[in-house]
Amino acid sequence: MKITQLKTWQVPPRWLFLKIETDEGVYGWGEPVVEGRAATVEAAVHELSDYLIGEDPHRIEHLWNTLYRAGFYRGGPILMSAIAGIDQALWDLKGRDYGVPVHQLLGGAVRDKMRMYAWTGGDRPSDVGAGAKALVDRGFTAFKMNGTPEMQIVDSHAKVDEAVARVAEAREAVGPEVGIAIDFHGRVHRPMAKSLLRELEPYHPMFVEEPVLPEHLPCLKHIASGLGYPIATGERLHTRYQFRDLLADGMVDIIQPDLSHCGGISEGMKIASLASCYDVALAPHCPLGPLTLATSLHVDAVNHNAFIQEQSMGIHYNRDNDVLDYLVDKSALAIEDGFCAIPDGPGLGVEIDEAFVEERAKVGHRWRNPVWQHEDGSIAEW
Repeated sequence: MKITQLKTWQVPPRWLFLKIETDEGVYGWGEPVVEGRAATVEAAVHELSDYLIGEDPHRIEHLWNTLYRAGFYRGGPILMSAIAGIDQALWDLKGRDYGVPVHQLLGGAVRDKMRMYAWTGGDRPSDVGAGAKALVDRGFTAFKMNGTPEMQIVDSHAKVDEAVARVAEAREAVGPEVGIAIDFHGRVHRPMAKSLLRELEPYHPMFVEEPVLPEHLPCLKHIASGLGYPIATGERLHTRYQFRDLLADGMVDIIQPDLSHCGGISEGMKIASLASCYDVALAPHCPLGPLTLATSLHVDAVNHNAFIQEQSMGIHYNRDNDVLDYLVDKSALAIEDGFCAIPDGPGLGVEIDEAFVEERAKVGHRWRNPVWQHEDGSIAEW
């Protein structure tokens, strides 16, 4: 069997889909994308196709190393996201060819279903209490909210009070048993994070995510030491080597690799195993589409340290299309009582409606994240 073609489509709301085809008619789907840089990743995918056309798609590890090592320059969000989507498609293709789900190729599932969480409150969080209660009424046992809108590197304590009040509102709405994840989104700099992290402690967060920007992770040992709840990060780390350094530092409790940003299943499995050596939990980042979600569930399925999975159904970014729109069988990723069954069909276990993809690709997208400014006109972290 030989790879003959890589086909890509930019589809609403902000995703990029990839299909790898072969001379024997077997194919696989992947989702190589960086939010807001879909066209750049798409170009990288087609550049990398030079290493793939004519090759045996079953040699996934060999092809991964070729893509990663043969170009000399390596790492970073664009290249690793391009590799990620290709890797997903290769695993999907191999599972389809053998007639088994990807998790069987990875050693077999250690769980039958995965606990899921949903988002509430939007970019500038508001009405979090009502939103959180609605999610719990739908069966979710956990949710995530943005902790704060933009915040200056040194800001007034009123901003801290406002953020704490929103979390208090959410906790009061859902009670003590529901997990509340609070995403700082890298918006909170070290001087303010020190205070905010501690003032959230009475509300028992399930975790606080990206308490500081990834380039400032070394400060975690100084600002988060002794907290009584877990710290999570990792969506903007792209290789096992970055996670190695983070884990060795000992200041993270949950890692959140994005399986469309960190080199796909092949690299994600190595990252998850590395985390298990440090007794660190796995909760893959996934505000993306159905292929990223399916990929995440297969990695969750075979890693004992996976404990919860993000998904983007109904998230505030999905204005034109949502996750299930692109599936032939929407039940493949159905969430019931806060859990999603591990997909058990061949490959990734989801069938993409290619005709619908073609139709929506005519619309496409040019999604960009918001650009925020502080009151003084300087750029704020989104």
